[in-house]
Amino acid sequence: MSVADLRRRADVVRAAPLESVLLLRGAVRDRHDRRRWHTERGPLSVTGAKFMNWHTCQGGGGAIDLVMHLAGVDFRAALAWLEGHFAAGALIAAEPGSRLRVTGDSAGGTPLSAASAGLRLPLRDDRLLGRVRRYLTERRHLAASVIEPLIESGKLYADDRGNAVFVLLAGKRAGTAAQQGAACGWRSVGAELRGTGPQVWRGMAPGTRKDQGYFWVGVAGSRQIILCESAIDALSCFQIDPQRICISTSGVRADPPWLRALLARDYELYCGFDADQPGDTAAARMNALHPVVRRLRPPAHDWNDLLAKYR
Repeated sequence: MSVADLRRRADVVRAAPLESVLLLRGAVRDRHDRRRWHTERGPLSVTGAKFMNWHTCQGGGGAIDLVMHLAGVDFRAALAWLEGHFAAGALIAAEPGSRLRVTGDSAGGTPLSAASAGLRLPLRDDRLLGRVRRYLTERRHLAASVIEPLIESGKLYADDRGNAVFVLLAGKRAGTAAQQGAACGWRSVGAELRGTGPQVWRGMAPGTRKDQGYFWVGVAGSRQIILCESAIDALSCFQIDPQRICISTSGVRADPPWLRALLARDYELYCGFDADQPGDTAAARMNALHPVVRRLRPPAHDWNDLLAKYR
């Protein structure tokens, strides 16, 4: 491949927002400084298209430089990684009001981390964040005090279609980080997507590995964990009783692989699946497999319905 071909390919992905790259790499935004991100290479400061790692005294500009720095790879590998993650028609917000459409397939580069291999997190679009906030507060009755720390930490954001994106994480065990998980040591393994329009819609980000991690909310040090069917139910359950950790299983799943690790750490575990036949059946199977997990049946159909009754 000629130098000119490489330059043309690089021009397409170089303008990818650094925030989107950081989220795909599992970075978490600092709760107190929006320009600071906790990454696999330590804290970074991001200003527009520029970044600086003050611990290593290294910086750069643009998405390619950022991937080279975070992953410790050369130009070609960073280019291939970006093409793989911003391909298949993904929209990249180059500047407010403008779009770049990336077409074609991935260049076939080797994945840079097991967590990100094949994962396609939706691109963040803060212009639609107000729509997501209104949906969660007005239609789902969630308090701003619950959702804002998640937005600040990067665990919740709006994509370019106005969907609410709830990031699934793997890494530190639940409850060891500060409230809402704003700390280093986590990596993203997928996302739950929830439509905010008039039609009910839910889905998962392509490449999500929900057997490896989960969306969670809770307080540091809590020993009580409630398993819920969705991110919105987990948030609703937490809002009803903020002294516990609430985890989404991303569907009615009786035996997610990560459950055994939580059991091994002696958490007080409850199955808070919906009060319906699928929820009851899955809860019974979970209890048969893991007798220490007790059933906590919502007094309404689900935790969000119960929260709506409280409001």
